[in-house]
Amino acid sequence: MTTPLSKEIAALIAAEGPMPLSRYMALCLGHPRYGYYMTRDPLGARGDFTTAPEISQMFGELLGLWAVAQWQAMGSPPAFRLVELGPGRGTLMADALRAARLVPDFGAAARIHLVETSPVLRAAQARTLAGHADRVSWHDRLEEVPDGPALVLANEFFDALPIDQYVFHAGHWHERRVGLDDGGRLVLGLDPAPSRAAPAFAAHLLPPAEGAVLEHLESGPARALSERLRAQGGAALIIDYGHAGGYGDTFQALEQHRFADPLAAPGNADLTAHVDFSALARIGRAAGLRAFGPLEQGAFLARLGLAQRAERLKRDASDELRAGVDAAARRLAGDGAGEMGRLFKVLVLAHPEIGLPPAFDSTEEWVR
Repeated sequence: MTTPLSKEIAALIAAEGPMPLSRYMALCLGHPRYGYYMTRDPLGARGDFTTAPEISQMFGELLGLWAVAQWQAMGSPPAFRLVELGPGRGTLMADALRAARLVPDFGAAARIHLVETSPVLRAAQARTLAGHADRVSWHDRLEEVPDGPALVLANEFFDALPIDQYVFHAGHWHERRVGLDDGGRLVLGLDPAPSRAAPAFAAHLLPPAEGAVLEHLESGPARALSERLRAQGGAALIIDYGHAGGYGDTFQALEQHRFADPLAAPGNADLTAHVDFSALARIGRAAGLRAFGPLEQGAFLARLGLAQRAERLKRDASDELRAGVDAAARRLAGDGAGEMGRLFKVLVLAHPEIGLPPAFDSTEEWVR
């Protein structure tokens, strides 16, 4: 399917040669006129995917209680930045703030900062958080958030950051690039010259087999986050689908809740890759932070009291509502097909003086 963006990308390739996968992803998702996130609300039944906050209020409420406990572990600073990266429709933040009302001092101390580039989603967030309008600010980048200790929530943020891919062939790594075939259609191919960068990215992994695929996450936001927390204090709670390192091709497109060809309709589908949590942990530790996890989302939510919250919501509810709560809890924490409990992982990056984050124990600190 030809789209306005596919024409632009084809013209760039014709003029400059095949482009890295990271550039292709960045254009597809963030092009100022035709980018996927610039033009639509992608969430929910009418969109292309559903995130945990849209499944049930329980998810955001439990994260709100986690944030309160983490704020208390930081010494309950009288002013801090409550930051969300990629806040969707604002649902997670709204649910978190509602749960946090149990500790009024937390709400009084929090200044809310949303890092969001999509004008469509910013408008949705403003509607959802209208009751907090006097203390909500929007930013294009984390670096724009004012100084001060911060609690950062990042649910399904890092999976949408551009990645590069490298394929091991005949003893060398070769970068995978997006080019044009003889008919002018977008195709994936390999740079014939060996990559100089990839060996360093693979240095911590086992020796690759022929055909192994190495994915490298664009790490600028992770470095900025880590450096900020080390310099100014605080912690980040990162939740996403992913793994703890290794080889594999996880580049994918979603359209109308189904997998699609990521080259077929640039700008019309969500492009993502599974998050390498070990890479995020290494970036955090290199900046001087402590890293905890990754812990499976199911275990994390269970430790925060998912079952107890579900029972509270079902109290005095109709049979239909009770069944809905149970279904939502299974989808958030279960390990079956279509459930998020095992595929999604949780990582915490924290200033070294804070101590153990809520829901983690000392055996779960990342020390490799």
